[in-house]
Parts: sequence; C-alpha cells; structure tokens
Amino acid sequence: MIQKIDHIGIAVKSLDDVLRFYEDALGIKCKGTEVVDEQHVKTAFLPLGDSEIELLESTSEDGPIAKFIEKNGEGIQHIALRVDDIEGALEEMKGKEIRLIDEKPRMGAGGARIAFLHPKSTHGVLLELCERK
Repeated sequence: MIQKIDHIGIAVKSLDDVLRFYEDALGIKCKGTEVVDEQHVKTAFLPLGDSEIELLESTSEDGPIAKFIEKNGEGIQHIALRVDDIEGALEEMKGKEIRLIDEKPRMGAGGARIAFLHPKSTHGVLLELCERK
C-alpha cells in the first residue's frame, strides 16, 4: 500500500525568502509554484531524489498553514506517503480505526489526489496519503 515518502511539507511565512535559501544555499532547484485555492496555500516543489520538499505559504490569514505557523512557527507541517490506490488506503485506515481528516480524497498540488490522517491517530504526525497517476 505505502510505496515511499512522496514529499515533506514545510510551512513557511515567505515562499520567496525560503526558495532563495533552498536554491542558493542548498542548490535544490524549484520545479514551479502553484496556488491551491481550496486549501488557501501557495506551494513550491523541490525535487530531491525520489521524493520532494513542498514549501507551503498561506494565501489567507485564516488558512490552515497560517494557523499552523501561528501556533508552531515555521517548520515541518506534514509527511506525505505515496499510495497507488487512495480509496483502498482510506478504507484500510478506517478498518484499522485510524481517525481520518478526509473521508474522501481531494485534489492537491501537482494533480495529486490526497487525504490526511489525523495526528491523534498517528502519534502526533500529520500524515498525508498521496496518489499520483
């Protein structure tokens, strides 16, 4: 079911400032940015081997990333796990009585279908299931 770490999501205040650090200091190049209106976020993906780093900047003061930064500061917000069948993975999680944030998949950045597992069921880590075709 779980294939690999798809990406690690990092909440940031300023995408431009953080991109300069990743590109100039670390040499990791951004493959593009995208706004996901439904999630009130602007994202940038930085490929790194078989996985990616996803930088997340809130596009609204009350968006989930803004709330995360207000509570925790900038930093790792979630870990995304690649699955080949997101509906099947969600059913399996329900069967194991794992609390879901998303009962059904929704569209995420880069055309991925995503769903989040609640941190109260995952020992404090926000996990995202991610299916890419």
